[in-house]
Amino acid sequence: MSIKHCGHHHNEEWRKLVRRILIGLATLVVILAIVILLVWAILHPSKPRFVLQDVTVYNFTASAGPPYALTAVIQATISSRNPNDRVGVYYHQLDVFPSYRGQQITAALLLPASYQGYNDVTVWSPMLLGNDVPISPYLQQLLSQDLNVGSMLVDIKIVGRVKWKVGSWVSGKYHFDVNCPAYLQLGGSTGIIPVGPAMKLQLLLRCHVETALG
Repeated sequence: MSIKHCGHHHNEEWRKLVRRILIGLATLVVILAIVILLVWAILHPSKPRFVLQDVTVYNFTASAGPPYALTAVIQATISSRNPNDRVGVYYHQLDVFPSYRGQQITAALLLPASYQGYNDVTVWSPMLLGNDVPISPYLQQLLSQDLNVGSMLVDIKIVGRVKWKVGSWVSGKYHFDVNCPAYLQLGGSTGIIPVGPAMKLQLLLRCHVETALG
């Protein structure tokens, strides 16, 4: 009877020890989470600021008859600035492409992954290519009207993931969505600079940036 009692007492002490260890670990995790949240709240990182500096149109041609298709060759110069003094930004899997009336009109180009330090500026100049991209008859009609007028709205979009870096701590990935509206004048109007067979439009327009956890 005494041996059984000692064994029961030993098991009870072991369970208490394990319980204390688990409570200690849980408390440590909670404290670390609170510290990270406090640091995050104090630093309050701002979203990177994007500017569409210029757009060069080398080709923008729609087929006259069915099946309707669009061929576009566009180079966009986009700058990004990290406005934070204590928060760095990691860019991951950034795809850039132009969109006309909600339809992607070239293949997406993957920008190289990069890290942006405090108040640093990064500049990209991707060449965006779309050859005989199918479009609907309705979209072709709208495009023909815009081409006849000589101006149209094309959105340069960047989608991907970003991470925030505070000291040695790096956040999880945030969904990243950038939209840069560009009003293109294709008829040689003011603002177009001929570059050989191409036309270059200097814009310096602020882009809209959205980030969301996920």
